[in-house]
Amino acid sequence: MSEANPSAQAKQVHHGNTPAAWTTVVLVTLAFTIGTLAIMFGNWPVFYGAVGLLVVAGIVGKVMQMLGLGTIARR
Repeated sequence: MSEANPSAQAKQVHHGNTPAAWTTVVLVTLAFTIGTLAIMFGNWPVFYGAVGLLVVAGIVGKVMQMLGLGTIARR
């Protein structure tokens, strides 16, 4: 067995485990689930409500990120 290289483990990869990321993922998943069910049952007003929820999810995620509850992408 080889020993782990400590310098290789020092670099952490952040996978977006932040409140902003989780809130956005939950809202987007909810919007797609509602939208899928609305299409299956032919309920167009509910479908458009799901599309609105999808837009709100993006806005909420960005606002939470700007409030410091998410990470800032480094370029």
